[in-house]
Amino acid sequence: MRNDDVDDKQLEAELLDLVAEEAMVDRAVLRTDAKLEDLDIASADFVMILMAIEEKYGIYISVDNEMADLTTVQDLLTLATKKITAETTE
Repeated sequence: MRNDDVDDKQLEAELLDLVAEEAMVDRAVLRTDAKLEDLDIASADFVMILMAIEEKYGIYISVDNEMADLTTVQDLLTLATKKITAETTE
């Protein structure tokens, strides 16, 4: 296994933990294919999740533009991972 794979899995686990904590969702039911609306993650929860991700990883995610098309937990993880990776490679 490549080191990048380990890092990606660790990052995904950290992000899932963060989403569970900020959205007050049981981590055990937080699957990547779960729809955000099915988890009752409201817009206020999104703001809290984004603020926590931004603070922890030093990135910025636009609520208006980038969050509009997110429907699943995986969509959120993909967006956050892309931003974090771009920030750490600059």
